[in-house]
Amino acid sequence: MARIAYILLCHKDPEAIIMQAERLTATGDYISIHFDARAKPEHFRMLREALGHNPNVAFAEKRIKCGWGEWSLVEATLYAVETAVKRFPRASHFYMLSGDCMVIKSSEYIHNFLDDNDVDFIESFDFFESDWIKTGMKAERLIYRHWFNERTQKRRFYATFNLQKKLGFTREIPADIQVMIGSQWWCLRRQTIEAVLDFTRTRRDVMRFFRTTWIPDETFFQTLVRHLVPTPEIRSRTLTFLMFTDYGMPLTFYNDHYDLLLSQDFLFARKISPDAIELKERLGQLYAEKGVSFQISAEGPSLFKFLTGRGRIGKRFASRFWEAESTLGRDRELMLLVCKKWHVAKRLLGKIGEVTDIPTIAYLFNEEGTALPDLGGIQSTLGKRTRHRRALMRMLFDYYNTDRLVICLDPSALEFMQDFFSDRSMTRMLEIQCDFTDEYLTGHAIRIGLAGDQTPRDTLERLLPTIRRDIFNESDRIRDAGFENLGRMSQSAPEAEHVASIMSFLSIDEEKAREIAQTNYLFSD
Repeated sequence: MARIAYILLCHKDPEAIIMQAERLTATGDYISIHFDARAKPEHFRMLREALGHNPNVAFAEKRIKCGWGEWSLVEATLYAVETAVKRFPRASHFYMLSGDCMVIKSSEYIHNFLDDNDVDFIESFDFFESDWIKTGMKAERLIYRHWFNERTQKRRFYATFNLQKKLGFTREIPADIQVMIGSQWWCLRRQTIEAVLDFTRTRRDVMRFFRTTWIPDETFFQTLVRHLVPTPEIRSRTLTFLMFTDYGMPLTFYNDHYDLLLSQDFLFARKISPDAIELKERLGQLYAEKGVSFQISAEGPSLFKFLTGRGRIGKRFASRFWEAESTLGRDRELMLLVCKKWHVAKRLLGKIGEVTDIPTIAYLFNEEGTALPDLGGIQSTLGKRTRHRRALMRMLFDYYNTDRLVICLDPSALEFMQDFFSDRSMTRMLEIQCDFTDEYLTGHAIRIGLAGDQTPRDTLERLLPTIRRDIFNESDRIRDAGFENLGRMSQSAPEAEHVASIMSFLSIDEEKAREIAQTNYLFSD
């Protein structure tokens, strides 16, 4: 009979982890836990005290700090897997979980299912031929090296990426592997896991390659399993039920989704709401029950598409909060103030707020600390703002009870511009083109991590032309995108041209535009 070693990566909510571990090991299975080294030490102590006596629970022998999109997530998984292989020799399967997952079948059903299906379950689609990646970087994930976290070190991430791109510093994919992509929630047999671990010890070239790919948890195991295991022994699917909103976020399940979850052709589900106490209790009790039959209808995805947007009352699966709308609104006007020198844009933005009644917001997609109202959590981090950008903007329009709004964007944010201009709302853009001295560019290089206080002067002199050219190229990409309602305001242009640009951008009269154009020390560094 199958014996499962669950691989759990987690970073919070120790009480829920303890309950999950006790539930999953109560019927004879195992669990290996990697608890993020960034987490609170007292939470890890709580886990060790509560679970340390359980022989079916193990903790990864090495803990590291993890970050979204980084190699650290794969590395942490490997540490937990190595511990599980060593500590649990009777484990026949290894199942990847997160702290947000809950079992949606009984233990008896799961073990019978794995006994009847002697295969590996892991999504693994061809990286280049499939449409698994819908938007954003694709080949760039692999052919360039990524050393920094895109969410916490955004400037360094894109500065090093753009520099490699400009200088042509690409790399080759290891010749004998076909890169695959898919969900990180897999269930693999013991012989497959052991083959993967052997591969990591012998193929240092492949390990070096994946260490600097972007979001390797979607490609590493998916590629290695397909490389090591015959195709007939792989089912390219996950056994964990999850769906995504229009904004790319995993859908959250609540108390009224119990029957829906049980009818899906999956063994686990994510994400379960922290507030769904009743759902968690019912699923926890289900796991230990015997003789339960499940009527599989697999209606989840189609039901979601049918009901989403129809309101919450009386509906099992309608959207919540910011998931409801995908457009800003046909009658609304979004004005994008684009400038590489953030202090210049902020001065002009402040003056616009003084002279007009238009609400203004600074670099909300670039600076974590931008002042924003409480919108139910969607505004809390840069990651959420980026993933839900249209929904966030719609909520800001509603919050300020306005149909006109001005925000600042960095010129590198071409994806945001394209997204907003493709909306049914009216979008206008004013690009402020500043002069850049060598002193300013040196400071800019230091701020984004390309140089330091001790960087030799000759190195800086070689670096500055590249940075200057990169800034100019950002402006060219905006021009080449062919946006309608795009205006420019050059630092070297006369005041009359500034006034005309501001009048067109804000649709205001000349007197107000002139007052804004005369902002004190507007272009001063």
